[in-house]
Amino acid sequence: MSYERITRAVALSGAALMLTATACQSGEEPSSARPSETPTPGAGWEFTTHPNLTPPLVDVSQTRAPATEAPARPADEDLFMVAPKGEESPMTALMIADSEGDPVWVHPVEGNSYNFRTQEYNGEQVLTWWRGDNSTQGHGKGEFVIMNNSYEVITTVTTTGTARADFHEITITDDGTALLASYPTVGGQDLTEFDGPKDGYVLDGVIQEVDIATGEVLFEWSALDHVDLSETENSMEDRDEQDGSEEKPFDFFHINSVTEDGDSLLVSARNTHAIYRIDRETGELDWTLGGNASDFKMTGDSYFAWQHDAQRQEDGTITLFDNQSSPPIGDQSRGLRLDVDTENMTASVVTEYLPPDGRLAASQGNLQVRDNGNVVIGWGAEPFYSEYTAEGELLYDAKLSGGDNYRAYRLPWEGDPTRPPRLEVEDRMAYVSWNGATEVASWRFLGGPDAEDATEVATVPREGFETTMPVPDQPYVAAEALDADGNVLDTVSVQTDSDS
Repeated sequence: MSYERITRAVALSGAALMLTATACQSGEEPSSARPSETPTPGAGWEFTTHPNLTPPLVDVSQTRAPATEAPARPADEDLFMVAPKGEESPMTALMIADSEGDPVWVHPVEGNSYNFRTQEYNGEQVLTWWRGDNSTQGHGKGEFVIMNNSYEVITTVTTTGTARADFHEITITDDGTALLASYPTVGGQDLTEFDGPKDGYVLDGVIQEVDIATGEVLFEWSALDHVDLSETENSMEDRDEQDGSEEKPFDFFHINSVTEDGDSLLVSARNTHAIYRIDRETGELDWTLGGNASDFKMTGDSYFAWQHDAQRQEDGTITLFDNQSSPPIGDQSRGLRLDVDTENMTASVVTEYLPPDGRLAASQGNLQVRDNGNVVIGWGAEPFYSEYTAEGELLYDAKLSGGDNYRAYRLPWEGDPTRPPRLEVEDRMAYVSWNGATEVASWRFLGGPDAEDATEVATVPREGFETTMPVPDQPYVAAEALDADGNVLDTVSVQTDSDS
């Protein structure tokens, strides 16, 4: 098991400082500090260069190499993307982390953020995430932010003529549109069979395809128009926040993913335990998979419940995150790959992706199939993310020190921030970082009476988010960010209090 590097976690004694200073003079790199125990729950990172950034620590457990040669263990340059939140998280933020669990980019946010990942928009790689007001009923009203690789906001997008966009989904299409969902409140619904009022209120599930550049709505679909209330598996008895009133409407459908499936759409509805294929031209249902109105015979252990993130894969299978809770139906959550036979109208399990400890996620979660065939699972309300081979062998398991995370992804990303690096010098120890820069391979430290006469102190590999180095007692200290070929990407300097 490997643990995070915490550059300020270990206080250097006078003897240790002398040893590292000697190493500095000889050109050797200082050893990195690692905690000796699993991080304390709720503990956050501490950085000298960014004291306002305290994202949760990540306890990484790399289990074993895959039993087969292919697919290989994923490349280190592919980064994990999470958005830790919740009362137990030391910070609410967007976070990109490397395979060691070290932060690469941390972006503080106000309120909870959801659905943080990379996508492609207008031929460029972008970051997307949701911001807004999230309710106690597990949905929100807000907008999605689209940011370029310099971490600058390009635009935002939301729904039109309905409730503002819910946090569950933004899928950017090749046509520059966004698939979004919303939860408008609709009255005049007979809820007596659910122990609610005869003239009650429900949360509809509305899907819109919106042109990102213009905001024009190109397609709209309403669950109330196509799905009967009787298909719900939700219960007012189990939901104190729902009584069918206008203030507490009944959430019968609960959209949590919308993706393309050829010319149709694939939609997951948590509260009906079902996945729907929707004709994009007519809005009619092609079929329903799962739930009490399934068009398919669910064979073997293919039944799923309270699921999230349904997606069609290139091999024709459908993947999803099967919560099995809440309320609990199964003993553990799982990732699931299904063969969906539309000729014989049967569904069967191809692969299960099971947790190592029987964790049961009451909400949230996702399943991502990577380009190399590996599968990444975000465990939602449980503070974990994992990676498996396509066949279901666990390769990697990581735990946040606090809070939870809606979805987790592992994706390639090249960040080129416009904001410069930061350098601090305290007690002859230099601390340097460059939030979001992915191309930094090493740091070259310089010292001297001024910039013109400064000389190299040492060049050391980048160590996590913040790299430390003992430096001579000089008035001028600088750090140069170097790429893998030794090219200078940027330089940052400080004037110290030294009189030498």
